[in-house]
Amino acid sequence: MTTLSIPDMHCEGCTASVARALTPIEGVSGVIVDLGTHTATVAGDAATEKLIAALGRIGFPASVASAL
Repeated sequence: MTTLSIPDMHCEGCTASVARALTPIEGVSGVIVDLGTHTATVAGDAATEKLIAALGRIGFPASVASAL
């Protein structure tokens, strides 16, 4: 599981766009996007670099969220 920080998400439309961008990536088995924490948690074994690149292509710079 990978949790990404996506600080530029501001609405439900943003969360839907993020989910649509991540879901088709090979190795992704599930995506949970949380607007309140500005994160996306991705289940599966997709490369983190591919996830971040996909979000960058749709205008949402992302990084790996720091552990709590």
